[in-house]
Amino acid sequence: MSEWIGVFLIVLAGFAVAALLYWLLVESEGVYLGQRVVTWLYDRYAGRYEDIKRFVPQLEHQHLAQPLMQEIAPNRAPNILDVATGTGRMPLALLRHAGFSGHVTGTDLSMRMLAIACAKTDSPRVDFVCAPAERLPFPDNTYAVVTCLEALEFMADSRAALSEMARVLKPDGVLLTTNRLTTRWMPGRGWSPGQMQEILESVGFTKVEFERWQVDYDKVWARKA
Repeated sequence: MSEWIGVFLIVLAGFAVAALLYWLLVESEGVYLGQRVVTWLYDRYAGRYEDIKRFVPQLEHQHLAQPLMQEIAPNRAPNILDVATGTGRMPLALLRHAGFSGHVTGTDLSMRMLAIACAKTDSPRVDFVCAPAERLPFPDNTYAVVTCLEALEFMADSRAALSEMARVLKPDGVLLTTNRLTTRWMPGRGWSPGQMQEILESVGFTKVEFERWQVDYDKVWARKA
């Protein structure tokens, strides 16, 4: 009987370890293991990222490019920075918008994601830079718009990243970011709307507005003070 109990405990321990690894590497996308692990995971799955996310061009236009162009009208040629651009979701949506004639710079830490983004966009109006969101390699007051979608919760220091986004924005520039609503599998990696508004205002933003978008995310709009 004691031998069977021992086998049962070993099997149970194995399941527990497997469940822990699944949570650390899949459900939370490595965020509790550090930025290097997060970047490694995105490098590893870069080729499958589009299949996993299943972006629909018409919805990207309706919910991202079009509202952004309306927000900055009549400016049709803004200089835009897309932080944590991944495979170029935001740049591609803007390039498809008939009214956009500006320039987009995308940053990310995953070189493989950036390589796919380069291949997908292939436009002189887009460039990509490998850089951490917490230390953006751009001068103060450079961009009319900064975007950062579905990424803050995976950053090493989200507050520092938002502070950097404020720094590189021009006065009265537009920020479009997201706030994760479902953090059951990622405790401590999300904010309530009130907390996020407080953080945004503390790093230099004003006119903060939340817009329901997906099951997992709100869109968040703000202006640099």
